[in-house]
Amino acid sequence: MKKHKAEARWNKGLKDGEGEVKSGNGALQAKYSFASRFGDSNSGTTPEELIGAAHAGCYSMFLSALMGKQDITPDYIETKAVVTLGEQDGAPTILKIELTTEAKAAGLDNEKLQQLAQEAKAGCPVSKALSSVPEITIQASLVE
Repeated sequence: MKKHKAEARWNKGLKDGEGEVKSGNGALQAKYSFASRFGDSNSGTTPEELIGAAHAGCYSMFLSALMGKQDITPDYIETKAVVTLGEQDGAPTILKIELTTEAKAAGLDNEKLQQLAQEAKAGCPVSKALSSVPEITIQASLVE
């Protein structure tokens, strides 16, 4: 079992405040604010971007592992995530996560990619952790 750590600090009130998130090993450090999360500011990240990055990273690794079980080694797997934050029952809620992945690998055909893409969506640990999100989609394409 391995424990992974992260931390966040928030200063001041909700709308006039700002914060910073950090990974436990120091590889990631980013600012965030109400304006970056709910407004038009691009001055920082958002929790939803971090969830998207974590989901895309975990998904790509899990898809690679599934390919490996088929004796396929990908040249690369690139996954992008769009996390939609909306409102449900009067509260901010993640309503949808759209994953788009592109894979290049010798010996991989589109039919096998689609099968493995769905398996990865169901099996990746971050997908499992996000099971309360009403909709998670995957669109996978093969690069020749």
